Amino acid sequence: MLIATTDQLENHDIKEVIGYVKGNTIKTKHLGHDIMASLKALIGGEIKEYDDMLNKARQVAISRMVQEAEEKGANAIVGFRLQNSAIMRNASEIVAYGTGVRIE
Repeated sequence: MLIATTDQLENHDIKEVIGYVKGNTIKTKHLGHDIMASLKALIGGEIKEYDDMLNKARQVAISRMVQEAEEKGANAIVGFRLQNSAIMRNASEIVAYGTGVRIE
């Protein structure tokens, strides 16, 4: 599956626009990670535990978007975007979305 943030693909012709495709996941904080994050906040530095959690969440959202695109018959996604938002105090939603297309 070819995924691009642009609306056109160089060296590829879009033959059909399938339409909107998306994938999402919601992740909550982990008590053990919160303890480590609190310690890091005191001494400074990257909070690797949250970084890893969000990277995995992005991959899940992208994978779900690709699955939906394939189910609809797309073989590429253009206009790809990632968005995240807090939906409650300790939870974030990650959404991957774009336009599914058929290319040659």
